[in-house]
Amino acid sequence: MNIQLGSPGAKAGAVRLTPARVRHVAPGGGFVGFELKPGDRVHVVDPEGRQPGALYVAGLTTPLSELVLGGPLPAADLPEAARALLGEGVIAGVQLFGAEGAPGATARFTAPALLRCVLVAPGGPMDPAGQDAPTDLVVEIEPAAPSAGTVPPPLAEPKLDLRIRAASASAYEVKAGDYIQIIDVDGQQCSDFLAFDAAKLRGGRECGLDPTTTRTLMGSASPGPGLHSKYFDEDQTALVEVIRDTVGRHDTFMLACNAKYYDDMGYPGHDNCTDNFNRALAPYDIRPRMGWPAINFFYNTFVSPGDRIGMDEPWSRPGDYVLLRALTDLVCASSSCADDIDASNAWHPTDIHVRVYDGSNSFSKGIAHRMTPESAPRLTRETGFHPRTSALTRKFVEYRGFWLPDCFSAAGPIEEYWACRERAVIMDLSALRKFEVLGPDAEALVQLAVTRDIRKLAVGQVVYTALTYDHGGMLDDGTVFRLAENNFRLVCGDDYCGVWLRDLAAKHGLNAFVKSSTDQLHNVALQGPKSREILRAILETPAHQASADELKWFRFTIGKIAGVPVMVSRTGYTGELGFEIWCHPSRAPEVWDAVMAAGAPFGLQPLGLLALDMVRIEAGLAFAGYEFCDQTDPFEAGIGFTVPESKTDDFVGKEALARRRAHPGKKLVGLAFEANEPVHHGDPVFNGRAQIGVVTSATRSPTLGHIIALARLDISAAEIGGEVEVGKLDGHQKRLTATIVGFPHYDPTKSRVRA
Repeated sequence: MNIQLGSPGAKAGAVRLTPARVRHVAPGGGFVGFELKPGDRVHVVDPEGRQPGALYVAGLTTPLSELVLGGPLPAADLPEAARALLGEGVIAGVQLFGAEGAPGATARFTAPALLRCVLVAPGGPMDPAGQDAPTDLVVEIEPAAPSAGTVPPPLAEPKLDLRIRAASASAYEVKAGDYIQIIDVDGQQCSDFLAFDAAKLRGGRECGLDPTTTRTLMGSASPGPGLHSKYFDEDQTALVEVIRDTVGRHDTFMLACNAKYYDDMGYPGHDNCTDNFNRALAPYDIRPRMGWPAINFFYNTFVSPGDRIGMDEPWSRPGDYVLLRALTDLVCASSSCADDIDASNAWHPTDIHVRVYDGSNSFSKGIAHRMTPESAPRLTRETGFHPRTSALTRKFVEYRGFWLPDCFSAAGPIEEYWACRERAVIMDLSALRKFEVLGPDAEALVQLAVTRDIRKLAVGQVVYTALTYDHGGMLDDGTVFRLAENNFRLVCGDDYCGVWLRDLAAKHGLNAFVKSSTDQLHNVALQGPKSREILRAILETPAHQASADELKWFRFTIGKIAGVPVMVSRTGYTGELGFEIWCHPSRAPEVWDAVMAAGAPFGLQPLGLLALDMVRIEAGLAFAGYEFCDQTDPFEAGIGFTVPESKTDDFVGKEALARRRAHPGKKLVGLAFEANEPVHHGDPVFNGRAQIGVVTSATRSPTLGHIIALARLDISAAEIGGEVEVGKLDGHQKRLTATIVGFPHYDPTKSRVRA
């Protein structure tokens, strides 16, 4: 990890990210453009290995081969869209890395002049049965001169480009439909934001953003991109909508900083956002305030135990931003917070930059994710099936970097649930992470990384497994597919698994490659009693591959659906007979259409995440962050069967898991309730006054007709048939009696899924 120990103004021993390097990512199969200034030091990295690269440069006066090792490339090979980023002038190209390059391979050079560059990570669509996924290349730039005050390129042509200097504020007008981008220039700098309905101002009424109204209507402390994304005034008129957010940590709890705060802290006369706003808004005849209720973007405040509001340094990095859209004509004001007496601006106020873009532009909605702290941010993306699911619902939620449907407009969660149990459903699960594990030591790496005995896995077979740390806590769960003797595919939930696997291979000197294929392989699950009949009608397989009728539980086959290459596995997350269909995202709508058409006579319906949660809890299936985390081992997560005692080979966490197996402390059990009052994840479980555990997941079971739950209890109080109480309110004022039962609650013998 790119870190340094200590930093100016910090005590020795504090570990911070080094902000000096600017990162750009060329996505696998794509490209990225960037500029260099004289003296900038450039590191081009192939993080995963085996990914060729092509670097094109305009502005050179010397041959590119003198700066970067590699064979020359003709400019004619450059994609037309990438060529436009280089502008006029002579273009030079050079080949970087190769098809057998090692993970972490780096090409370095220093820019001799002002250069325009494009980095290409070539590669075509990956066949579902193939493992040649093009992967990202990363450019890291160490600026020759400090980059303070440098803002990222605009998202489009700006109508307004406004710099708000440290400890100041400015007012500006925005037309309905236009976009407002508020940028933290140097990172860790708060910016208060005000907006007023311009028409109401002209009528003599000051109606500005009202945090209390907003929180009430949105059900959120700080609205973000998605369905509940708007900020309102006191009339409940929506003023702005959040389109993008690369930070996700803001504040609507308190006023913008004001004179009283500094007076009380012993700094009378200190600059403050409220007085700066009063001056900036005076030309609009907006009356001054003693304290302004504002959206405090990038302000890291939180409610701590005891209902105290606390704060710490902001999470924002240089160039982080929030993109809003004006929903009516507005008068706005933005500040660069003046606070330099505490951690709210990391003790050092810096600039904020505001850009306004015309409403004719179109920007995707998204929240930024970083796989690791030093990774470049990536905005929420749409799956290959989104063109079809978005036509059926607007109720999308952000899930692990993708937009997925919560439920569908034509039915709703309960009807979707019954369709799964009685007929068949189709659901988009493309957010699952996929990794291709290749090379002579691929089996050795997977055997070392997972708890299952991979040596027993046949080609064409799938196994469900846990991935654990050295101390026995779980990194993730997932399924491993064996595609060939030295070819595996891991499907899991966490992007970090790829980094972890590559580090593990390097640590043990294994000749194996781990390639990310999430963006090359999207998938839908076809689940329910009628799923085989639907699949039978559309799946074509060659003679040497299993048909829909021949496909056994936890096996996969290769074939085509409506002419689209697919991989089909007999796996799922519902407790029903079912399959998962894997294809390239560019062909996903064709697969969706074929499944829906074949399923229509059987009552097939789309299913969203809300109904999926019901069926997976009934089936006793683990969910990351609920049944397991890095402090929970597989036994405590209810999936101890994934750690067979018969596995003699070493694997990560083996010693710790043997110790935990011999001396268990907690156990996952089922709970059944007579009362119909809701139970939630995190509710405490009591035996008398003592808390003995916690609810991990709960739902009202439509099939069983009552509330059920999964709970992790102390081993001494986990006997089947025992009675416990789930505490509500403070845990003591209200108790819900529950009986400890086995799980799965539904189809405990798994006869349906094995059918």
